[in-house]
Amino acid sequence: MKIALITDQHFGARNDSIHFLDYYEKFYTDTFFPALDNEHISTVLILGDTFDRRKYVNFYTLKRAKEMFFNGLLQRNITVHMLAGNHDTYFKNTNDVNSVALLLGEYPNINVIDSPQTIHLQYADTSHDVCMIPWINAENYDIALAEIKNTSATVCCGHFEIEGFAMHRGMPSQEGLKRDIFRKFQQTFSGHYHHRSSSDSITYLGNPYELTWQDYNDTRGFHLFDLDTHDLDFIPNPNIMFHRIVYDDKTETISEITNKDMTGYANTYVKVVVINKTNPYLFDKFMNNLYNINPIDITIVEDFTELTEGVDEEMVDQAQDTITILNKYVDTIQDDSIDNTVLKNILQEVYVEALNTETA
Repeated sequence: MKIALITDQHFGARNDSIHFLDYYEKFYTDTFFPALDNEHISTVLILGDTFDRRKYVNFYTLKRAKEMFFNGLLQRNITVHMLAGNHDTYFKNTNDVNSVALLLGEYPNINVIDSPQTIHLQYADTSHDVCMIPWINAENYDIALAEIKNTSATVCCGHFEIEGFAMHRGMPSQEGLKRDIFRKFQQTFSGHYHHRSSSDSITYLGNPYELTWQDYNDTRGFHLFDLDTHDLDFIPNPNIMFHRIVYDDKTETISEITNKDMTGYANTYVKVVVINKTNPYLFDKFMNNLYNINPIDITIVEDFTELTEGVDEEMVDQAQDTITILNKYVDTIQDDSIDNTVLKNILQEVYVEALNTETA
């Protein structure tokens, strides 16, 4: 029996950007639903953070989410078990008020899970128990741990903070649940952290698509899981939102630069890292060709003009994302009164919050 696992869809991210909604829809239309149809999937587990904002919803975003995702599930008669994640809950100390329960009540195929419980998945003559744990807070902490301890399920799904797993690439969490409490399960799957990673029997599934520059070159998608064999298949999202172009007119010919295929950059974010620009006219022509494709946003990184030697790959990587640069700066701070790890986490939270509130 195969089921689909998806998490952290964040409908409404990037200030309810229409560009991102279009990007989401392409994934569901071209990748997600065709995979479900090909595999005859009848059950989907959603592991939290379906909506992006805890406090309110944009009506246009809700309309698009229903059209591109929830209606498709209903039309296929697919049963959905959906956890409430931290972004779905209004209060931080309880899951009682949550967007998924309030906004999706019209769908008879959706079972919203906002309290810890074990569900029973029936398929033909086989039945499988799955321990389902929504966002853990002060109110349900003891209940969640008791459910994890007492359940007879061999598979656990949750929206967890687990110590030691990467919140983003290269940024491990220093806080959270100890992984020892999940050793009783053959498999534990979690949402919450958007970077896909696995250790021991715990797998962070990652979110389906890129949302910020921090996600650049970090493959996203969803999973199919066989409850009988415990095989986990990753279905990648082929659509890329964030692109980086290295411009160097010392290594590429005029023809290569002027005839570069730009079609893949339409309606995406593009960062141009300039290594060598010896011909200003050629660079202007290159940029005109890029602008004519209509990317959402173009950033030019041109920090290397004072260098007398060649630019190494590490320097190019520093132009890749802001978090990398911030982390490198924090590493240079030598002050016993400052916990560098805590400072990195604070800077990351501020950076991600800024990205999520900007107009895209």
